[in-house]
Amino acid sequence: MPLQEAMEKESLNFNQLCTFESFEEVWNHYGYKSVFQDMIEREFSRIKGITYLDHAGTTLYPESLVREFYQDICTNVYGNPHSHNPSSRLTHDTVDHVRYRILQHFNTTPDDYSVIFTSGCTAALKLVAESFPWRPPTAMEPASQFCYLTDNHTSVVGIRGVTSALGVVSLPVSPEEIEARAKDVVQSEGSSCQTPHLFCYPAQSNFSGRKYPLGYVRGIQARQLYPACDSKGRWFVLLDAASFASCSPLDLQEHPADFVPFSFYKMFGFPTGLGALLVRNDTAALLRKTYFGGGTAAAYLAGDNYYVPAPNMASRFEDGTISFLDIIALNHSFDSLHTLTGGMDKIQLHTFGLTRYTYMLLSSLCHGNGQPVAQIYSHSEFENPNTQGAILNFNLMDCHGQMIGYSQVDKLASLFNIHVRTGCFCNTGACQLFLGITNQVVKSNLQAGHVCGDNIDLVDGRPTGSVRVSFGYMSTFQDCQNFLNFVADCFVEKPVKVDQDKLDRLKSNTSSKGSSQCLLSMLTNGKPDHIDERVHASTDPVVNQRGGKAITKDAKSHEKAQTLTNIYIYPIKSCAAFEVTDWPVGPLGLLHDRGWMVVNGNRVCLNQKREPRLCLIHPQIYLPSNTLHLQASGMNTICVPLENHNEPHQSHRVCQNMVCGDRVETVDCGDEAASWLSEFLGQPCRLIRQSPDFSRDMKKGHEKEVSSTALSLVNEAQYLIVNRASVDLLQRHITSRQESSDDHQPLDTQKLISRFRANLVISGKEPFEEDDWSHLTIGNTHFQVAGRCGRCQMIGVDQSTGAKTKEPLLSLSAYRKGKVTFGVYLVHQSLGDSNSTLSVGSSVKSEMS
Repeated sequence: MPLQEAMEKESLNFNQLCTFESFEEVWNHYGYKSVFQDMIEREFSRIKGITYLDHAGTTLYPESLVREFYQDICTNVYGNPHSHNPSSRLTHDTVDHVRYRILQHFNTTPDDYSVIFTSGCTAALKLVAESFPWRPPTAMEPASQFCYLTDNHTSVVGIRGVTSALGVVSLPVSPEEIEARAKDVVQSEGSSCQTPHLFCYPAQSNFSGRKYPLGYVRGIQARQLYPACDSKGRWFVLLDAASFASCSPLDLQEHPADFVPFSFYKMFGFPTGLGALLVRNDTAALLRKTYFGGGTAAAYLAGDNYYVPAPNMASRFEDGTISFLDIIALNHSFDSLHTLTGGMDKIQLHTFGLTRYTYMLLSSLCHGNGQPVAQIYSHSEFENPNTQGAILNFNLMDCHGQMIGYSQVDKLASLFNIHVRTGCFCNTGACQLFLGITNQVVKSNLQAGHVCGDNIDLVDGRPTGSVRVSFGYMSTFQDCQNFLNFVADCFVEKPVKVDQDKLDRLKSNTSSKGSSQCLLSMLTNGKPDHIDERVHASTDPVVNQRGGKAITKDAKSHEKAQTLTNIYIYPIKSCAAFEVTDWPVGPLGLLHDRGWMVVNGNRVCLNQKREPRLCLIHPQIYLPSNTLHLQASGMNTICVPLENHNEPHQSHRVCQNMVCGDRVETVDCGDEAASWLSEFLGQPCRLIRQSPDFSRDMKKGHEKEVSSTALSLVNEAQYLIVNRASVDLLQRHITSRQESSDDHQPLDTQKLISRFRANLVISGKEPFEEDDWSHLTIGNTHFQVAGRCGRCQMIGVDQSTGAKTKEPLLSLSAYRKGKVTFGVYLVHQSLGDSNSTLSVGSSVKSEMS
């Protein structure tokens, strides 16, 4: 069938146009010895409906691993390994067996390496930093050098913090320099110089998935590669295996690095909080240790400066009691991995195939005008699993070539239960290289408010980070389909096109050219079962995709005057709104607004993203009786005092909780409310309120500078206001989009207003005019605008049923061209206004920025 005909034949579905055979044409190593799909359903049923693509962050554990570990610790008694009783000997012997299994996994033995357990890879790196025999310069010999590849994790570069105080030279090395600046060095040259140097590099980049040659290990040790070839002394190699070990086999007999740190959660998913440092026994004697903890001493004196370290390498460096139950869990982790997959070689082939297939399609994907959709950050074209791991890093672009911020991609991915990672991934060197960010830009971005881990994804139109997808041994072809369809449907200007020449070139080594038509069909017609038809993130004026009338920001509201039309308070954070016609203003905002919140059994605040049924709880404030009433369908109404002045002080009822990163002091509201909430929500819960003696200030760094302001348990500011004109425009856009698709879920204006959970609703004159306001007066109360409200998937919760929907976030993202904001935050302009009252019908006057 000709390609154009296939694209126009709407009745053809995904299964008819693109089957699993198209993937097999590209790569024929999929799954393992058992029936793969059966294994997924049996071991990973909890991820049904989830497309998990953050295996480089942590992979997932199989259910059988946890069951077998539970059975183990329920059957056996494991004591402290520092004791000598039977239960302690059992622990000691089991831990020793685990050490052997770890070395066996990396094809080495206890004769060559020692295993030091740590809390993770970072702790292992810190151990090397603090115990390596760094030397300052002397008259006879140069100083030690700490050399590291610029494409290294922060935890490696952080060794510099230790060495800088010791007179040690820190030398960053770009990947291209290692071989380009290599020299033939006579081995006897400099043999008398014993200055120790350390070179650190990752076996696999956690940013791009690039695999660096393992041959660098011997090359640096033999001083054949840069920078070792330029400096006399003894060269040691630290090979960071944290990213590499998750999906690739590492042979330490062939590549005998001196230090190999890694974390087990990246390999197995469980246990977490446990890592190891493998140390070559030939190198171990050089390490120095100053602090000595329990179990590390052969002998010491309390009254004299006398200490003899334990002779065993592991005992010497494992301060205190090791996490022995987690270590015992590794036995079951290794068993599960080998039983389910057959080993790391098979995992490497399986995960590389999925990554290669995803790369081929994403890199060939184009907008209707021919512009590429993705900027992919890689040094290869994913030809070989020995040079490329199961990581794909990219940014998406609109049809004009402008970058789409990674936060927008992350928000929409979450809406479709697609789990990705965004940011710089604790690898500033690679991030700077691929994104073209200079040192000065990094410093300027910091001054502009961007710090590692935040959501500021674009500064002056340039990306500050990217999107990373990564695969694990339990990843499926369906995961690739879901992700690619998500990109095509949400971010591609229709009609979908592919760069046919590039796609054919990428496929030429492993597949026939006949499947390219099928691959394109997947993007234009294929839909995973749980992903509905949805709007793409167009940067042009929004139009009905079947030729309907355009809806633009110029659409006018029919209101002739700006007035306050609705007042809502939300006594309990994330619960239903309580609508009033007039209400007093307190020092924290509307009186009693978000003064309470619900926490789970671990004292973590619940919101509608975690528990959407919160919206079915209807709190009401009765000021004359000084009570808060809780109502819900099928439940008896209960009353909670607004203020417990008569209650005797009980210290155990005062606690601390986190709200949007702020630590707040709260007071528990008692067992009756806790029982009521627990019964309705089906999980242990408690109702807590902000302590009246506690003051929480608004954070700095808002879009518009505001004076110090006290807050309740709100997220950002005292008030949130929305404009009916903006709501009307968005509602018409949603209706227009639904008319051009099979998605018919009416969302009238009032229901749409409820999704945004605003305190104040006004009848503005122009849609989105509120974005440019600086001050607002409602009646006689004066407000300052603090900035726009960024939106997340929580606005997809139907406030009348608790059901999760994809609107209005999709349409809002499309219309706002990536700026997923709606409504603005307000704060009191002066404390003198804090005793006033707001009333529906009051006039609203605004001032522009």
